[in-house]
Amino acid sequence: LTYTGVKIFAVYIDLLAVIFIAVIVWSAGRRWITKPHRLSFDLTQRAESGVILILMLMLMILTLVTEASYIASGGDGPTISAPASSALAKLLANLGIEGDSAGTMYALSWWSHLFVILCFSMYIPLSKHIHIVGAPISFIMRDMQPMGTLSTPNDLETAPAFGAAAPEEFTWKELLDGYACAICGRCTEVCPAHISGKTLSPMHIVSNLKTHTAGNSHTKSIIGTSTTEESLWDCLTCGACEQVCPVGVEHLDTIVDMRRHLAMEQASMPETAMNAMVSMEQRGHPWRGTTYDRTDWAKDLNVPYLSEHPEAEVLFWVGCTAALDKRSQNIARAMASVLNHAGVDFAILGSEERCTGDPARRMGNEFLYQTLARQNIDTMNKYKVKRIVVTCPHCFNNIKNEYPHLGGNYEVQHYSELITNLIRDGKIKPVGRIESVVTYHDSCYLGRHNGIYDAPRELAKAIPGLDLVEMDRCREQGFCCGAGGGHAWMEESRGTRVNHIRTDQFLESGGGTVGVSCPFCLQMFEEGISAKGLQDKHDAKDLIELLAESLDAGSETSKS
Repeated sequence: LTYTGVKIFAVYIDLLAVIFIAVIVWSAGRRWITKPHRLSFDLTQRAESGVILILMLMLMILTLVTEASYIASGGDGPTISAPASSALAKLLANLGIEGDSAGTMYALSWWSHLFVILCFSMYIPLSKHIHIVGAPISFIMRDMQPMGTLSTPNDLETAPAFGAAAPEEFTWKELLDGYACAICGRCTEVCPAHISGKTLSPMHIVSNLKTHTAGNSHTKSIIGTSTTEESLWDCLTCGACEQVCPVGVEHLDTIVDMRRHLAMEQASMPETAMNAMVSMEQRGHPWRGTTYDRTDWAKDLNVPYLSEHPEAEVLFWVGCTAALDKRSQNIARAMASVLNHAGVDFAILGSEERCTGDPARRMGNEFLYQTLARQNIDTMNKYKVKRIVVTCPHCFNNIKNEYPHLGGNYEVQHYSELITNLIRDGKIKPVGRIESVVTYHDSCYLGRHNGIYDAPRELAKAIPGLDLVEMDRCREQGFCCGAGGGHAWMEESRGTRVNHIRTDQFLESGGGTVGVSCPFCLQMFEEGISAKGLQDKHDAKDLIELLAESLDAGSETSKS
């Protein structure tokens, strides 16, 4: 480097040391005095956080003292241009530390600085701060598929074990995530299960796996030791944890892998989850006890079947809930009405449609999922299906992002995307007024997992008279309805019901109707509103129902 270059570098290091000292002092105050909630967890309050701050502070102070004592000893060169070190050198001189005494201080501070660096380098691999090595690798190697996409094991017939419990059974990325975790608390702070009083903490799940692995606890299951079964079943797979993680940790794959171990290796799961699994095995859907079949909702409607109309341009995938749940059947009927109104050439599979397998997959029964998925893929490939529209975000995510792993490649749209395009093209023109203040709720599997936020809102805004408002927690910061991860069929373990928390957030928005684009969300809000005794003042509706009402009202007006 030239003299000027060294001079610039000396000034840079000098100012950087001052800035770091200020930041470290601020960080200490924030961590131990003001202390935001995410820094109040046991892991974020460990002593190693203080150790690392002290070591960093010592490095910065010794940097300034080394340069200042060098200047005070009479040293010359580019260093004397460093403002902070020069000012400190004058202070030392005023205190009588100059010449040989300053030279001695220079030697001591230089060697001390080197000693602290060596301590730092030895301490990092033994502490949580190994994340400065693991985090960049984890972030670069994170899965680039949509967040809602789980990994698909293809060797179920020959696999020595299902899922993961012991360290050697997890994937290398899942193990790496433990070393990448900065233990910042962000994931646990936004986790709906944790917020509602459950035992789940995504941060602890990942950190415990690292501790378990680093402790050479091979062959010993992490489940039941450092991680409880209850916490694993608490997960809603909403993805809020992954959304806020700054280092690319993928919590959901790790949690679902442990659920796979519980479900397929130990047959250990909540009774309600087991009932849903049995129903999927025996009936091809999870709604045990329903009195409807898959085509009852379509009676007296002009809905063709794919077996009768195999050349249909679009397959309307109805889904189990819209077909078999009495309240949700209105969603299917509204969807068929809107498609007919727009002149879309569509058909349904009817009794040939089976559950996509998504509930089984999220609850850990990967074998059942793949069985159901392959049956559906075979059926759709038989009809040479190319385009699919769905009303359920879970079906949407599963068929669009995960069926390709098993050979099912289709163009899949959630109805909000298709209908919004039809409105833009002028094929649908809502004219009937719906005088209502509607608060829109983002489904996790439509919004956070697949990035579809604008289409539902554009659809709602196209309805005359409808006033769309937002909750404080919306879009990327949306809050789960409580049905994800199989919880449409599982009871919550403890604490406040997640859907009741989300219902409160809806009520605070001032809306009269909560608009959804998912049948599970509809169920959760209806229960939440009813539980609070407000069903006479507030209601929940799917956006496709509101659009169908507008179109029907417009048709009646034009007739009169």
